[in-house]
Amino acid sequence: MPQIQLTIAERKAHRAQAHHLSPVVMIGNDGLTAGVKKEVDAALDAHGLIKIRVLGDDRTQREAIYQSLADELGAAPIQHIGKLLVLWRPTPTKPKALDEDRKPGPRDFKVLKYSTRGGQRPEVKTLRVLGNQRLTPGGQVKRAKKPKQKSIKKGRQT
Repeated sequence: MPQIQLTIAERKAHRAQAHHLSPVVMIGNDGLTAGVKKEVDAALDAHGLIKIRVLGDDRTQREAIYQSLADELGAAPIQHIGKLLVLWRPTPTKPKALDEDRKPGPRDFKVLKYSTRGGQRPEVKTLRVLGNQRLTPGGQVKRAKKPKQKSIKKGRQT
């Protein structure tokens, strides 16, 4: 999977966002292993923009790790300063599961209360009405009446 190519302005914006981040993945003396690639991939899926700390002292090895991670994981190389690498990949959109049994949530209504004196503006109040409540014509919030449940009498079986 080829790496993502960004414009200079996009790369600059991602560098600014990554400034306050802490490293999420640490690459030890073993270098770039399959487990490290898997963790970097999972971190990119979860966060999108990550910092990686490489503990080795060889600059050419760090540069090779930086480029290989960007190429293999389809990420954009943002920054390489010292032992810190910054990578970005857009986070995948998660499908939203619809629950058909779910009841509607709270609703907000604006209620106008007119003054008894003629020349004043009406007072505007925002009321939150929950699922088991209703709004009366006078602007009051009341609980909705539920129909009474009728008990079922069991007949005697002989």
